[in-house]
Amino acid sequence: MLFFLSGEPGLLISRVHAKNPFFGYAGPYKHTKDKLLCDVFKKGDVYLNTGDLIVQNQDNFLYFWDRTGDTFRWKGENVSTAEVVDVIGMLDFIQEANVYGVAITGYEGRAGMASIILKPNKSLDLEKVYEQVVTSLPAYACPRFLRIQEKMEATGTFKLLKYRLVEEGFNPLKISEPLYFMDNLKKSYVPLTRELYDQIMLGEIKL
Repeated sequence: MLFFLSGEPGLLISRVHAKNPFFGYAGPYKHTKDKLLCDVFKKGDVYLNTGDLIVQNQDNFLYFWDRTGDTFRWKGENVSTAEVVDVIGMLDFIQEANVYGVAITGYEGRAGMASIILKPNKSLDLEKVYEQVVTSLPAYACPRFLRIQEKMEATGTFKLLKYRLVEEGFNPLKISEPLYFMDNLKKSYVPLTRELYDQIMLGEIKL
C-alpha cells in the first residue's frame, strides 16, 4: 500500500492480516515489533514497514527511491553506511567519515558518497582510500565520491547530520570543498572537475 503525493517519495507499507501474515524474525520479539506499525488508518490495524521509499512519476509508474534508516540502495543492493564508515575509518589518516547515498539522473537508488575529515597534520592518500574500499567492501558498497571537510554538522547527541550533504550531492558548482571521483582505470580517486561531473550526469561515464 502506498500513500504519497505524485513526484514525492513515500513509505511502502504492507497490511498484515490472516491472508497476508507476517511471522516475524528469529530471536528477540523486539526485532519483529520494530517492523510493525499499529493503528495506522484505524484502531487495531497493523502494517509492515518495508523500509523502502517509493516515488510515483507523472506517468503513474512506481520506482524505488531509497531506504530509510542508515542504509541506502545501489545496484539492487542495500548498503550499510556503518559498514562503509568502519572500513574507511581503518585508514590512519582519517579522523572521521560520514557515508550517505546521492541521487544521479538515470540511475535507480543512490550512489555511495563519503564525507571525510583528515587527522591533523595528515595528508589524503587517494590511492590508499581506493585500495582500502575495493579490497574490503563489495563493489556496490564502494563510495563513488569523496568530499573532504574540515568539520561536520552533528546533533546535540553527536549524531552526524546527512540531510544537507545528501541535498548538495556531488556538484562541484555548489560545493567549494574538495571532491573526488572513483576511477577504476587509474585505481584511485581523482579530482571531480566540472567536466567530469557533466560527463557523469550525461551518462557518458557509467557507474
